[in-house]
Amino acid sequence: MFGLELPFDTWESTLDWLLGAPLRVVLILLFAVAARWAAHRAIRGVVEGAAKRADDHERSSLERAFDSATGARKERRRQRALTMGSLLRSIATFLIATVALLTIMAELGMPLAPLLTSAGIGGVAIGFGAQSLVKDFLSGIFMIIEDQYGVGDLIDTGEAVGTVEEVTLRVTRLRDPSGVVWFIRNGEIIRIGNKSQGWAVATIDIPVAYDEDPARVIPLLRDVAAQVYADPDWSEKLLEEPSVAGVESVSGGTMTLRIFAKTRPGEQWGVPRVIRERAKERFDDEGVRGPRISPFGDAQV
Repeated sequence: MFGLELPFDTWESTLDWLLGAPLRVVLILLFAVAARWAAHRAIRGVVEGAAKRADDHERSSLERAFDSATGARKERRRQRALTMGSLLRSIATFLIATVALLTIMAELGMPLAPLLTSAGIGGVAIGFGAQSLVKDFLSGIFMIIEDQYGVGDLIDTGEAVGTVEEVTLRVTRLRDPSGVVWFIRNGEIIRIGNKSQGWAVATIDIPVAYDEDPARVIPLLRDVAAQVYADPDWSEKLLEEPSVAGVESVSGGTMTLRIFAKTRPGEQWGVPRVIRERAKERFDDEGVRGPRISPFGDAQV
């Protein structure tokens, strides 16, 4: 009608074409969408499970109870899972989209050999020119997966010591005690000392006069340690009651006694101060003498 009628053979050939390449392209796209959904779902489960296992590794039941109550570890685990999940989902989406695009091009009869050859040569050239960038990214990925450190941790990178303010796949930003901000490439970090992970040990040295009797002074320090541990303001910052190791050294008219306190991360500086303050108060009450320094710089009794 109106010159639009087509021969039966033409309709048949058009139908065959529609059921051929176009249908396969649609199926490829549907399969790619389904594969992307499945990959994202699997990545989410794997990353969250790995993050939880990393948090629970080598942590005591007391630490787990504290972390569960405060929600600090839960929040950190959530942030790490989000970071790694976002990265892995982006990689999965890119790979699935690339495979789907190449498959569609092949279905449409486009030559792939020249394209793949050019991409291979370009990839090699980019790889040689971006070795350090790839190294930084891989190091950042493993640092996040293994939870070597996170925002708020006090770390020692060898080049700088400070509190982590930001962690990305390429660089780590930290601020040292003097306020200087350091930007450190992840690929350049050879070793990491994390002073805020799990627990810390505070070492407290208490000097007294050389001729003081250890049998009298040590029980006093044990009472001080027990009082600090029983104080509600400090009991939550200590993992166990501080222990008095005994006499650490005797020299120059001074006897030094040592105390060890196992604390929560970041509390290894505040706990020694309160123990020293209370030890001094107790020594003053009991008449325990401290070392005296002569004008010549020698400790005198």
